[in-house]
Amino acid sequence: MTSLMARITAWWHSGSRWPAVLLDATLIAVAGADLAFNHMPGNWWDDIVLVAGVIALAVRRRFPLAVFIATLPMPLLMGQSAASLIALFTVACATRNRWLLSGCALVYAGLTIAPWWGGGDILAESAWPVWGVYSLAPAGAAVFLGQLLQTKQELSRRLEEISEVREHEQALATQKVLAQERAHLAREMHDVVSHQVSLIAVRAGALQVSTQESVAKEAADTIRTLAARTLDELRYMVSVLRAGGGAGNGLAPQPTLDQLGELVDNAGLQARLETGPLPELSPPLQRAIYRTVQEALTNARKHAPGASVRVQVAQDDGAVLAEVINAAPNRPVMPLPSAKHGLIGLKQRAELLGGTFEAGPTNSAGWRVALRVPLKAMS
Repeated sequence: MTSLMARITAWWHSGSRWPAVLLDATLIAVAGADLAFNHMPGNWWDDIVLVAGVIALAVRRRFPLAVFIATLPMPLLMGQSAASLIALFTVACATRNRWLLSGCALVYAGLTIAPWWGGGDILAESAWPVWGVYSLAPAGAAVFLGQLLQTKQELSRRLEEISEVREHEQALATQKVLAQERAHLAREMHDVVSHQVSLIAVRAGALQVSTQESVAKEAADTIRTLAARTLDELRYMVSVLRAGGGAGNGLAPQPTLDQLGELVDNAGLQARLETGPLPELSPPLQRAIYRTVQEALTNARKHAPGASVRVQVAQDDGAVLAEVINAAPNRPVMPLPSAKHGLIGLKQRAELLGGTFEAGPTNSAGWRVALRVPLKAMS
């Protein structure tokens, strides 16, 4: 039984459109059953209006307020209406405008008791609380459940964003540790191993010059040759270790500007990429631009949910400029922990390339990140 429920839950949250279709069909069936059991026979045009209200629920997700208005004749003609309550619940799921929701609930309640307005009981003072609770309670429950579901969905989205941010920060921390270890290994190889191998090569060369024996000369020449080759290999390994520091193995293919479009498209934001004509850029500069855009997009997703982002990479006044500007957030921002290691790393990259790095707010309550490297620094 538990396995079956787990499978149903996984299918329900799989992103398929069929769970929503099944739910809408069920709600339409419930509204239809409510109409069939509670509606008293009347004029044929009343029946058409009531049936149209039930059928309108099929498009409640796309036009929630319009569907609610279409179902308003139902409580006027039959009292409490499941179709109108479902439509009110949908409106509550789609907006946080409390004035609108309060107005919809009051209109529904008023139409519910309107058919009884002419009766003597409704005018009796003791009947007012009963009729008020009877008409407002279902509407209030529909609004409350809709707001609760909307809050739950927003929290789920925020939790997903927090998980992505935490994974990104964990990856950055891992990269920092790896970079420190690689730098330590590079220093050890350069300062200790290279020095000792150089000493071996020098001593072998001295032995080759000073000895008269052919066997000793040949051995010294072999030692000196192997030591020179070893030094070349060590220099290459030191350069690889110092150039590394990305995720995973530093020998893996490093990102280039050709992958920038894919990065922007998969950022999960309303982001657009603008590129201008560029000269041939060195691999370190391409990596710096890629990492700058990557970090800026991550920060925009983290601190400006729902904001639009513009990414521009082009020449600007004798320099290569990579600029990322996001607008102000259009959803509530949840404070998240950050050590700002990403921005510090980007500034260090820019300084190593002879450029500058800027990050700060814009006049429109957004945020701007910019990397600028002069063309003369790349020559």
